[in-house]
Amino acid sequence: MSKMNYEDAVKRLEEIVKKMESDELGIDQMAAQLKEAQQLIRLCKDRLTKVDADIKAVMDVD
Repeated sequence: MSKMNYEDAVKRLEEIVKKMESDELGIDQMAAQLKEAQQLIRLCKDRLTKVDADIKAVMDVD
């Protein structure tokens, strides 16, 4: 999952949310989907943090 790009991770999160909202998941599936969603959220947060740091570094060059 760490090789997944940000856009794909967000898309997958949206798919998980839709399944949860539509009651498509049983309790075991929901637990697995929640675990995956947690990993995806962590991945997105890490990517955003890195991009933010990169932007700040570029802005400080002046």
